[in-house]
Amino acid sequence: MIPDTYRDLIDGPVVVTLATVFPDGQPQTTPVWCSYNGKHVAVVTSRGLQKEKNMQANPRVSMVALDPQDPYRYLEIRGTVIEITEAGALEKLNEHTKLYTGKPTYYGHIVPAEDEGSRIHVICKIRPIRVVTSG
Repeated sequence: MIPDTYRDLIDGPVVVTLATVFPDGQPQTTPVWCSYNGKHVAVVTSRGLQKEKNMQANPRVSMVALDPQDPYRYLEIRGTVIEITEAGALEKLNEHTKLYTGKPTYYGHIVPAEDEGSRIHVICKIRPIRVVTSG
């Protein structure tokens, strides 16, 4: 679904804006790290954060990735969260950490090592429904 010519925007390290919907219908946007396996976009978050609550209540999301070299070249993904799972979340978070920062792990490099275990991480798997490209 995502054209190969735009994969660089979703394969990282481009920070993507994720839009979810509050229970009252208002949009909420958050910058996130993500990855794409050819079928689903993976975003790692923590249980209890607003974006996770929003995706639990309403699985419809939208994501926009702007090319840092040309803001008129972008990729928009409208999709559905098909799974929110704890399985493999810390490993995926470490993969994203390495991809986006070059550091080997999230804990000990991005946040203090002693914070490990203070949050329950989850992978949100998003199935693209509609993809829009420009530029």
